[in-house]
Amino acid sequence: MDWHTLGSTPFLPPLYWRAALKRKITGSTLPEQGLRCRVRINPNDVAAYRKVCGFADSPILPATYPHILAFGLQMQLLTAKDFPFPLLGLVHLSNRIRIHRPLGGVSELTIGVQACNLQPHSKGATFDLLTTAEDSLGLLWEAESRMLCRGVKLEGEALDNPLPTPTQVSELTRWKAPADIGRRYARVSGDYNPIHLSALTAKLFGFPQAIAHGLWNKAHTLAALGEHLPAANIELHVEFNKPVRLPSEVTLYCSAPGSSGELLLKGTGDLQHMVGKWQPIA
Repeated sequence: MDWHTLGSTPFLPPLYWRAALKRKITGSTLPEQGLRCRVRINPNDVAAYRKVCGFADSPILPATYPHILAFGLQMQLLTAKDFPFPLLGLVHLSNRIRIHRPLGGVSELTIGVQACNLQPHSKGATFDLLTTAEDSLGLLWEAESRMLCRGVKLEGEALDNPLPTPTQVSELTRWKAPADIGRRYARVSGDYNPIHLSALTAKLFGFPQAIAHGLWNKAHTLAALGEHLPAANIELHVEFNKPVRLPSEVTLYCSAPGSSGELLLKGTGDLQHMVGKWQPIA
């Protein structure tokens, strides 16, 4: 992997233009370049994020927060000329976070992003968007988001290995996903994908109404689990199934507190929105 280090996080508006203008698949290989940047953590931004995602105040950063720090780098990577797939239309299938040490006392991180692991899929092709966060001691946090691009033709067998639906889980809590949560989450995350903002903009992309961001669903779930989970040496893996249409109410089911367990996020009429598990890092 060839790394390009940026002096500051990318300015988002031009990247949105680039994303809006690119509608065609232009290749079937991923670029061999990753992006890196040092990022300062702004306590006011973290506080605003906590409020939108339901996290209690804490000296420990929310487990999903480094994704927010990485968003500009991810946008720059995924809208670059040599990136083969259009950003609008990518489907976020799953997200796996590994927290190596507690995310406390952190004021500055080096964030890295890269795309790798291009694989055939029954509906096109998937790739992993890898994100890392390092502090002065080394690797602190890492994540992989599996993205689907429909309509890509690749040689080889499609390997789909979904997480089984958890059975040993009980209801923990429920919450409402209000009609404006896509806009509120966009303001704290920078992710203004039209499918999340309003019914009007979602209809342009074939959705009858706006849907919640997958990472908002995951963040709100981790906020609800709170002390249920270890603060470090933990891998948190979720798969996004049916989208959460806005507005709606969801119910979180999970296993007992401990170093490993399972979770399930359901909507009305038994709709399965998200399945997940947590365990120590292998």
